[in-house]
Amino acid sequence: MNDQTQPRDMVQAPSLPGPHAGYMPGFGNDFETEALPGALPQGMNSPQKVNYGLYGEQLSGTAFTAPSHQNERTWCYRIRPSVKHSHRYGKIDVPYWKSAPHVDPDVVSLGQYRWDPVAHDEQPLTWLTGMRTMTTAGDVNTQVGMASHIYLVTQSMQDQYFYSADSELLVVPQEGRLRFCTELGIIDLEPKEIAVLPRGLLYRVEVLEGPARGFVCENYGQKFDLPGRGPIGANCMANRRDFKTPVAAFEDREEPSSVVIKWAGQFHETKIGHSPLDVVAWHGNYAPVKYDLRTYCPVGAILFDHPDPSIFTVLTAPSGVEGTANIDFVLFRERWMVAEDTFRPPWYHKNIMSELMGNIYGQYDAKPQGFVPGSMSLHNMMLPHGPDKNAFEGASNADLQAEKLDNTMSFMFETRFPQHLTRFAAREAPLQDDYIDCWDSLEKKFDGTPGKK
Repeated sequence: MNDQTQPRDMVQAPSLPGPHAGYMPGFGNDFETEALPGALPQGMNSPQKVNYGLYGEQLSGTAFTAPSHQNERTWCYRIRPSVKHSHRYGKIDVPYWKSAPHVDPDVVSLGQYRWDPVAHDEQPLTWLTGMRTMTTAGDVNTQVGMASHIYLVTQSMQDQYFYSADSELLVVPQEGRLRFCTELGIIDLEPKEIAVLPRGLLYRVEVLEGPARGFVCENYGQKFDLPGRGPIGANCMANRRDFKTPVAAFEDREEPSSVVIKWAGQFHETKIGHSPLDVVAWHGNYAPVKYDLRTYCPVGAILFDHPDPSIFTVLTAPSGVEGTANIDFVLFRERWMVAEDTFRPPWYHKNIMSELMGNIYGQYDAKPQGFVPGSMSLHNMMLPHGPDKNAFEGASNADLQAEKLDNTMSFMFETRFPQHLTRFAAREAPLQDDYIDCWDSLEKKFDGTPGKK
């Protein structure tokens, strides 16, 4: 299915030719970009009059007084200030998008859970109506924790725009292609890529190739950053140059439109008489970004033993506790396995982090069966989990040659908070009721014989 009823008609800034036309490289950079020459003030942020009759407006992603190395803001030069709207905000219902704290007394979240891919609905679904919350954690009002979602999108948003005042969104496509037309430029997104949409950024989502399905991590807390590499040094894992921020793009369109805002876990709508994607130029370091997961350079053991999965962290959202994340986004992609005398798949464990996994494509090495692309699993804090019998026996008895793990890309959203299932996850999503049976056939091998393996 292809839905391009709303064509790309935004005026876009020129960019350097090459494989990433329309984007600027770097993570956390200070960018400047203009879609019309001379639209961006030079040497100051707020001149008495902005060229082209534009309005200056700042989008702040941190407190004004945040330390300079953490301070994030972007100056926007737009056709109309975003405060211009013709109706008061009115509350609307977006029934499947839930926010923490959301604890359904009829739903049990304690356990090991796995879901088959959520099927596409027969009715047309947009980015808003197609969002399905699976878990929530923490508290959106105190800005800690997260929610995980599945999105099912078959229809472009028509004269409707959205932003979340609660959270930044990490988008992980699994099938189909989407276009995010944002205030600060255009991001086209497909499987094997991710995008981060900052808190407060307004956008419209269009379907380039559908149906589209994917995963979303909604981050209530401090924004995602690159993890510290420590003794790994300056290279590998996710490199800053591989992140791409869009160049400025705007549309000057006089059409009755609506803006939907997620605020404190509730959804509100207001009416405007124009497209709000009217930022002609901008400069700053608070902007959307995309990243190609195929550029992630994994590191690992090259002699023996299995490092903690934190070695595969792409992005981390810190908490107030040093070294303990509000959220980690962890990627398990193709890689070589070379460790000697080592059980190579993830070992059996329980820990303080609640781990929600999703499969983008291929086969995950710890669960050869039952975890197909589009599937999700949840192993909540301090609940044991690990390989099923087939994975254990295969890894325990394998001839340990250098082995390339191919055709595999899974990820994990993990948080220090317990993740609570929504009613949708417990009652409507295709939950595998027999998931815990995958460990039933694990055998007792101990018989007291010294030296037995």
